[in-house]
Amino acid sequence: MEYRRKLFSFPTPYDLDGSRALFLQAIEENVRFHYHSCPEYQKIAQAQGFSPRPLQNEEDLAQLPFLPTILFKRHDLRSMEGKKFLLTATSSGTGGRPSSIQFDMDGLFCGLRMVLRLGRYHHLFSPVPTNYIVMGYKPRRDNHAAAVKTAFGATLFAPAIRRRYALLYRDGKYVPDLDGVIQSIISYSRSSLPTRFMGFPSYTYFVLRRMEEQGITVKLKTGSKIMLGGGWKQFYTQQVDKKALYALAERVLGVPEQAFEEFFGAVEHPILYCSCPNHRFHVPVYSRVIIRDVHTLQPLPYGCPGLVNLITPMVNAAPLTSVMTDDLGVLHEPDSCGCGISSPWLELLGRVGLTGLKTCAAVAAELLSEVKL
Repeated sequence: MEYRRKLFSFPTPYDLDGSRALFLQAIEENVRFHYHSCPEYQKIAQAQGFSPRPLQNEEDLAQLPFLPTILFKRHDLRSMEGKKFLLTATSSGTGGRPSSIQFDMDGLFCGLRMVLRLGRYHHLFSPVPTNYIVMGYKPRRDNHAAAVKTAFGATLFAPAIRRRYALLYRDGKYVPDLDGVIQSIISYSRSSLPTRFMGFPSYTYFVLRRMEEQGITVKLKTGSKIMLGGGWKQFYTQQVDKKALYALAERVLGVPEQAFEEFFGAVEHPILYCSCPNHRFHVPVYSRVIIRDVHTLQPLPYGCPGLVNLITPMVNAAPLTSVMTDDLGVLHEPDSCGCGISSPWLELLGRVGLTGLKTCAAVAAELLSEVKL
């Protein structure tokens, strides 16, 4: 996969204009591979009247067969033999069955190059030993959730001295240990080393709110960061405005808004989206985003809300080239952010509700009615 390797080795992670031809070549290469290697994908493509062909411009990306994420929860779609898989990751499965996605070795190496470039660009790497508070699950050998793997991976941006997890496995299930996390924060604040938080914003908020209610404030060392990813999931009714969370962290931890880093991604679309200084997710060279009308699924222009369709050539093990999420979002024009990054930026509005979920499920139902998987 020559073009894929070149794309993920591209030197500037947000130069969409300079990488456009390479991206289209990598997508065409990836689609052809899945078309000829995954019978189910080929059937879906043929049912939609699609066959692999050269992509002339980015508008052609909208014609690719897009698979809703719910399809991966119901079917094990593969384009490679199992022995070639290096890693399996699952989604959170919130509200239903999780997706289980396999990754090939070359795809993982591409992902590593992506993380290294984006990490350097966003100044995530540090040689200074660091204490970590992980607002997520403590890893277990039998836990393949992508959230567990990515949270642990984020603790490699700086050498980890200690890791304290908010969700511990006890008596056959994970349980939150917020009071234990608070004691660790107090202990870390006495250290001469910085502290980094990583994980779910919901648990981060719950811990900080409990500290404030108990009158506990600390001053973490310079260089401390709060890195958030994974969304609010089942706690969406308790979600707070970002500015409120930033202000709470500064009051309780002494960590300013500038020290917040936010991430977006999905197991069905393993591209790392990092927030810019204005806390916005710009599209990197490794992917493209199409916003589709909720009713017609036709592509929408900049500034219009709709379903988020994510595109990348990163994975060969499964046909993840173009996936339709159940996220609602808006894609904003290039150079409209003001942070200095010239690529478009994605504003996430949240998950679709029950009615919207039926819309996403209906897409999968239509695919299943057209072909027998």
